[in-house]
Amino acid sequence: MNAADWLPLFPLRTVLFPGGVLPLRVFETRYVDMVRERMKADAPFGVIAIRSGSEIGNAAEPSTVGTLAHIVEWDMPELGVLLLETRGGERFNVIETRVQANQLIVARVEVLNTTTDILCDSALAACSDMLETVISDFMDQAREQSDAAFVNPFPEPHQLYSPGWVANRWSEMLPITLEQKQALLEIQDDGARLIKIEQYLHENRII
Repeated sequence: MNAADWLPLFPLRTVLFPGGVLPLRVFETRYVDMVRERMKADAPFGVIAIRSGSEIGNAAEPSTVGTLAHIVEWDMPELGVLLLETRGGERFNVIETRVQANQLIVARVEVLNTTTDILCDSALAACSDMLETVISDFMDQAREQSDAAFVNPFPEPHQLYSPGWVANRWSEMLPITLEQKQALLEIQDDGARLIKIEQYLHENRII
């Protein structure tokens, strides 16, 4: 993405990680219009955690790092309501923001390159093995429930040998605060993020 482009932001009380699945129910006019424009352009929007303010009404104050959200499925079950399934793409850093008259926030951003310079072989082995078990158990339960509205949070391919993919899936699942999830998202190195995850899992006797 060119840093000169203005990216529409969707501030939420959640953190979207690269490769993650985020269902959204969109009903505010500013966001319905924004989503329609992005679908027409076949372009992503930015999901970013709220630092202060609300998801509804006046523009909230966003964090400085977010994730591109690509629309993979959509439906309009009733007039003025869009149901979306989005997939997390690359992380980005906010350079500058503007609030439009309709309170939609747009931003100039730079895409953040991810590195894996910190060795994390032992952390990857431990976290990957447990994640594989978690996914298997989750999918078994999902098949038993046969819920037509089910959205799979672990779409294939499962990249169990990727430090970034494994760290991001754990980051989504951990029962930690929004601020802690945001801090994990902002870690530049996938190996460093995974080591943080392994420490948490050990401290809480998950692995």
